[in-house]
Amino acid sequence: MSWVAPRVVAPPWLRNNRDGVLGKRGGIMAETVVRCEQLTRRYGKSRGVENLDFEVRPGQVFGFLGPNGAGKTTTIRCLLGLLPATSGKSFLFDREVKLNDASDRARIGYVPGDVALYPAETGQWMIDYVSGLRGARPKSEGELIERLSFDPTRRVKELSKGNRQKLALVVALMHNPELLVLDEPTSGLDPIIQQIIFDIIAERIKRDGATVFLSSHILSEVERVCDRVGVIREGRLVAEESTADIIAKAIRTVRVTYDEPVQAGAYTAIAGIESVTQIDDRTIAAKVVSDLDGAVRGLLDHPIHDLQVTHASLEEIFFQYYTTNGDGPPAPPMDEGGAA
Repeated sequence: MSWVAPRVVAPPWLRNNRDGVLGKRGGIMAETVVRCEQLTRRYGKSRGVENLDFEVRPGQVFGFLGPNGAGKTTTIRCLLGLLPATSGKSFLFDREVKLNDASDRARIGYVPGDVALYPAETGQWMIDYVSGLRGARPKSEGELIERLSFDPTRRVKELSKGNRQKLALVVALMHNPELLVLDEPTSGLDPIIQQIIFDIIAERIKRDGATVFLSSHILSEVERVCDRVGVIREGRLVAEESTADIIAKAIRTVRVTYDEPVQAGAYTAIAGIESVTQIDDRTIAAKVVSDLDGAVRGLLDHPIHDLQVTHASLEEIFFQYYTTNGDGPPAPPMDEGGAA
């Protein structure tokens, strides 16, 4: 007996698919997989996102960072044609995105921040249903189910938030998509499963050359897997560059232990040093904001016993962007009319 997908009314973006399946894989690689040009989305008088400009090239892993309410989910929904932009444009695979246009849907694996599944059906039913909509059996369903320790025989309504998230990940990844759009993909999962998820993502990048657009609050993992990072604050992109560059330009701490007593105040005027803290009578810690080499040379005016340079983590840099003046309290998130 041939396999037949269960009969269920598909959502609009699937019913509007013009290619018969979810899309057709092109033979020419796009110059950019994701691109925004002055993308703006408003909710009445409230701003969702404002004039976003960024791009993600094939094979890149782009980390999209911001707290709840900053505009991450709004951006993703506009990118996927699930939400109309107020102005500006977005592009996937160099094609302008239109509302509910599913022509490239088969090339994308999407895990939303708020997973919506049919509660009365089993996980296996959902997997089979989505496979039927795509017109093909999944390529890595069994592997994903095993690695995520997911039981596909249970009904969705019986699943915990973490297990619903696992099901969404299986459905998104099982067809080996060219683009993974992951909105907080490890939300509700324990640390061990979080690690497995990021391992799977890294494998897909290496094996298939997948491009990844990752919205996440687990900054240590973003730092580990992402080539580039965009930081969004109150609907505006406040930084967008390579992960290495954004870390290299951040504040570094130089801790120096001298062979004799010193005073921290003697080093505050050195170019590139923002502040100096006295640790003990022979040890100081200097915050360096620019010209690291020059600052270190300035600190070596006495014989030293030890010197350590600590680079800021992505997490520390992120919080710098979310203070009012670099050392103040975190800025409050904006009201997006329910979007994150």
